[in-house]
Amino acid sequence: MTKSTAVNPKNLLKFILGSAFGVLMFLVPIPQGDSFTTLLDFLKTGLKNLMGVSMNYIIVGILVVSAVMGVIDMVFKPDFIRKNTYLSKAFHTTPFYLGSKILGAIFACMIVFGFGPEAVTSADTGVTMLDLCNTLLCIVASFSFILPFLTDCGIMEFLGVLLRPVVRPLFHVPGRASVDLIASWFGASNAAVILTREQYMKGFYTKREAGYIMTNFSLVSIPFCLMIANTVNVSHLFPSFYLCICLVGIILAVIGIRIPPISTIPDTYQEKTGKQINEDLPENTKLLPYALEMSCQRAEKFTLSKILSSGMEVVVGMFFDLVPVVMAWGMVALMIATYTPVFQWISYPIGLYLQLFGVEEAFAVAPAALIGFTDMFIPALLITGVESVKTRFIIGVLSLVQIIYMTEVGAIIIKSEIPLNFWKLLIIFLERTLIAIPLIVLFANLFL
Repeated sequence: MTKSTAVNPKNLLKFILGSAFGVLMFLVPIPQGDSFTTLLDFLKTGLKNLMGVSMNYIIVGILVVSAVMGVIDMVFKPDFIRKNTYLSKAFHTTPFYLGSKILGAIFACMIVFGFGPEAVTSADTGVTMLDLCNTLLCIVASFSFILPFLTDCGIMEFLGVLLRPVVRPLFHVPGRASVDLIASWFGASNAAVILTREQYMKGFYTKREAGYIMTNFSLVSIPFCLMIANTVNVSHLFPSFYLCICLVGIILAVIGIRIPPISTIPDTYQEKTGKQINEDLPENTKLLPYALEMSCQRAEKFTLSKILSSGMEVVVGMFFDLVPVVMAWGMVALMIATYTPVFQWISYPIGLYLQLFGVEEAFAVAPAALIGFTDMFIPALLITGVESVKTRFIIGVLSLVQIIYMTEVGAIIIKSEIPLNFWKLLIIFLERTLIAIPLIVLFANLFL
């Protein structure tokens, strides 16, 4: 390998200190009661508490501005939007997404100002979605300018080279994807999806790799798993509960990359950016020195101006483009789940499937097995009255490994440039559900 000048004191310092800050914020578990959280989660929670009720009015303002500016862009096509990187990303959209933004703005106004039907304003629908949007807004605001320290200082290149021999044959993704997995386990699934999207846009994942990581690695955080365990009253079994989540999640990930629709996604990089990753170890090169070389090359390009520009692009895009769509689709999904018998009708086959594997009260919990497609917390609420501890354990674990929650990660995935639409996500959700159920039943019988 040609001798490089990338490994020098300046780049080493940027790599070590910058990456250490990113790891500290995103990945280091901090004790919190009986579980763990991260400094980023503390920052998000603190920001949410600081804003209080005013956050609801901020949400309304953002959604209304997004809808109005989207209409102006669609009708008048002004240069100040079309020729501006940030404004174009936020307001230039298709008629379908513009309709979603308008619908999201209408929903937000009805919820915050308290008018309209109960199906929109109730605690089970509107209040839940408003709180979710508040959380998403705080996540984006708190991590947008911190994310580059995790992605652009060299730690992903360093771990990517070291972990590639294990991660690539097992999951068919670069070694750097391990950072996404850790960020999700200790942080938040939607944060991990946004991280993956940004890595795809920068040329570090192919479409297939990004789609696979988003739909298989974006597990919910440990604190949320504990909250679900408490909700379904199996917190005394949490070690077994979480071990089951991890084991089933890994098995699903190994299978998911090898079957459609993930396996049919083009294995190509973002067209404008192209391939920007190299984890292959050159001949006659030792692993650790090469990992250090790659990390220093990445750190060399890390500047304050890039932090600001990258962070601002994420903030503007997410605030005005993503949050309105999450509000619109999330509300529709929750209203269907809460106020119609649709999930009871379509869950009968799942009831038969659960009964096949000996799950007690199979038909009573069948809707919970499917309703997780709309939101990750609703299944736990539906089974609180179930008598069987093992059944609550099974459905609780299932709700946390299904991953494709339309009110959170689903909306983000669809809005990204990854070729995964609503129907493909539904297929992936059903695949994960059908494969997971016998695995969870097996582990439940072993653990309980």
